[in-house]
Amino acid sequence: MFDDFFIRALAAGIGLALTVGPLGCFVVWRRMAYFGDTMAHSALLGVALSLLMELNLTLSVFAVATAVSLLLLLLQKRGTLSTDALLGILSHATLAVGLVIVSFMTWVRIDLVGFLFGDILAVSLADVQLVWGGGILVLFAVIRLWRPLVASTVNPELAAAEGLEPEKARLAFMLLMALVIAIAMKIVGILLITSLLIIPAATARRFARSPETMATAASVIGALAVAGGLFGSLKFDTPSGPSIVVAALALFIASLVSKAGTRVADQSGTSQGGRA
Repeated sequence: MFDDFFIRALAAGIGLALTVGPLGCFVVWRRMAYFGDTMAHSALLGVALSLLMELNLTLSVFAVATAVSLLLLLLQKRGTLSTDALLGILSHATLAVGLVIVSFMTWVRIDLVGFLFGDILAVSLADVQLVWGGGILVLFAVIRLWRPLVASTVNPELAAAEGLEPEKARLAFMLLMALVIAIAMKIVGILLITSLLIIPAATARRFARSPETMATAASVIGALAVAGGLFGSLKFDTPSGPSIVVAALALFIASLVSKAGTRVADQSGTSQGGRA
């Protein structure tokens, strides 16, 4: 049988995958992959401030990610720079400031590799409870906000005309992203969070025929990637976080091959039917 630490890692990873699936869909639909990177990079600044001020790590990361989200909204309204430029500035600035603060804290030993790439095998029972508790909260919020989130993604002007308040929906989405980043940091690490958000959603998009189906499929694919990555890490003695992302990538490539094979078969069938 498997050790307790492996069971905890599997439970935490699957709980996280189920949570990030729907949010990853909105990231893909809204073409906000760079925003996910920005939020993830800001996590290191939250880590540095939590150590400097002796604050709770998760709350500190959530506070910094939320502050970055609000700052982005404020700068976007001013319209002086494009969104891509603003995201680039905030992403690299928060990461750099976090690293500089860490370098000054010579009295503290910090495992930067652990924060950057995560260590899912080291999660505790309290971490598992945090993941599932926070995940249920996030999913409940997504369900409640599903209609305005989808409407504002498809057509913000039409959503506003229908009274769905797309700006509030966007703010709520950013806050949910900040919460997920804070929860996910210890599990998959700062640099791999965006991959777990985007790759399962991109894989699900190739098969889903509705937004609801895509969100569900993204969660399932993410859970499969977590399980496959952890078992692969156990068998081949590879880093757990990157192994999960590699498993997600393998599923994405399999979806490309499968879709291409189906298309070729359909074309072949059509061609034969035409000759007949």
